[in-house]
Amino acid sequence: MTTDHSRFRSGTEYRDNAAWRLASHWQQRAQEARPAGHLRGVKLALAWVLGCTMLLVATLLGILFSLVGLLMLPLVRRRMKKRMEQARADHAEDIGPGWQKSQQQNPQQTQSTDILEGQYEVKS
Repeated sequence: MTTDHSRFRSGTEYRDNAAWRLASHWQQRAQEARPAGHLRGVKLALAWVLGCTMLLVATLLGILFSLVGLLMLPLVRRRMKKRMEQARADHAEDIGPGWQKSQQQNPQQTQSTDILEGQYEVKS
């Protein structure tokens, strides 16, 4: 099986293309921007060392803050529990020794407000 090479362009025809010229221009500019000599390798190595160091420090800080957060959870839970107990104590009504007497004298007045949590009343 033979291929017909007449339909393929030669290399010089490709280089006459505007896109080819623009790409070669960008390539030249990129080569001019590169630092010359052995300094390029040193800069690359320093960039790698700096990047790896920053990644390690960030990872260690993330682990540290996660552990501190986990260790603080029981303290925060205890604090919230105290706050809830204080709120319940603030909203609770004092039931004195005269509560039963006032209940018997005015049952209509305190009927709806004196029902505690967990108690219920069946109305017929």
